[in-house]
Amino acid sequence: MTGPPPGPRRASRRRGAGPPPSPRARRIIRLNNGFQLLFNLLWWMPVFYAYQREAGLSDGQIFGIQSIYYVAFCLFEIPTGIVADRIGTRNCLRAGAVVMTAANLAPVVSPGYAGFLVHFLAIAAGRSLTSGAASAYLYDGLRAEGAGEHYLKAEGTARALGLAAKVLCWPLVGPLMALAHAAPYVLSAASAAGSLVCAVALPRLAGPGRGLPAAGAPDGRKERRSYGAFLRDAGAALRCVRASPWLALVMVQGVAVFTLSRICQVNLFQPILLDHGIAETSHGGVLAAMTVAEAVASARPQWLGRRLSPVAWVSLLSLALAGTLAGITVGGPWAVIALLCVFAAGTGFAYPVQRKLVNDAIPADAPRATLLSVESIVDRGVCALAAVAVGAYLSAGRLDALLWHSAALTGVLLAVLQLVLWRGAVRRDGARTRADATPGPMAVTTARAGRAAAREPAG
Repeated sequence: MTGPPPGPRRASRRRGAGPPPSPRARRIIRLNNGFQLLFNLLWWMPVFYAYQREAGLSDGQIFGIQSIYYVAFCLFEIPTGIVADRIGTRNCLRAGAVVMTAANLAPVVSPGYAGFLVHFLAIAAGRSLTSGAASAYLYDGLRAEGAGEHYLKAEGTARALGLAAKVLCWPLVGPLMALAHAAPYVLSAASAAGSLVCAVALPRLAGPGRGLPAAGAPDGRKERRSYGAFLRDAGAALRCVRASPWLALVMVQGVAVFTLSRICQVNLFQPILLDHGIAETSHGGVLAAMTVAEAVASARPQWLGRRLSPVAWVSLLSLALAGTLAGITVGGPWAVIALLCVFAAGTGFAYPVQRKLVNDAIPADAPRATLLSVESIVDRGVCALAAVAVGAYLSAGRLDALLWHSAALTGVLLAVLQLVLWRGAVRRDGARTRADATPGPMAVTTARAGRAAAREPAG
């Protein structure tokens, strides 16, 4: 006997997605998708190296600007995270979109070293304004609407849509540059302006994430924020990390994924292809294939399954990324392209899972955007050091050694992390066992009463 066809509720439960999100939650998801797509749609990404070379910059100047960018990102993260928790994540997203729009116009106004330096410094400021605020807004917004179980899929879908847009737009950069040389930067500014429209349309949050009211201002209206208040917020975030070893470990675990993906897909992408004899005319196609792989994986983090914990999945994916880098050193051109696509898919799976891990580890009453900025500081700080090492290795012609050493260092880092996690688990289990074996006051009283009853004569 066949039953009725599964309705929407049964289908939703079968997929493990929970009840469908409310109209307000769907609006938050749609606008977040639009914001993430347009804000991160940098048309100049495939050509920025050649563009700067044509503008007269040397390799030392180009990589020097990249190192300054990473350092600037670290310096901007804490104050911008505090700003997000103070003025509200939605307002911080708006400010970041404004800064990003201006940043993309800087090379058009001044196409020289100074213009590109200002360009990347402003990008560091704009991205730091949104790096923690965007995730915090989406997480708090969906939880406030009772749709927290949709966060992982929403985070992955937003990233996948942004990557898909790059696949469609990046092949057009060459023809557009033939029509107008500055087109990649003008279009990037237009995209950032579109993200500002999405940020303006985002609804105000009714719960956490709307901004912390200052002392003496219970309604949270515009007030002059003192320097001491910002220091207190920063101190509160750092105390939260210190008081939560689990949060600190989760943040450290994400360093491997972020650093490997950033260095490989941005700084080492062209050197790897050129080293294996892959012509520059094919670089756009390879980058598009990598982006497709990352987009598909980002949109389907649930494919990882539940046999392993999210922490284990991130560690396993980090090891897979390290192994892929090592494999690149011994593969031919087609093998290198395939391995780069596997690498991109691994980062696509890992990013949403890692982001959810960090958000789940943050206490509900903690300054979420500031803590997410702390995680980004750790990631960017390691990237700044890695960029210096990349320049030194490439200058010495030791690309293969760089890839092998990166893989080995990642393995050591994860081994140490797993050892710390294992020791922490053993310590917790031991404390629990001792607590169970030690009789409490009620148990002692009951035992004494039992012994006294046994000594009394029967009847």
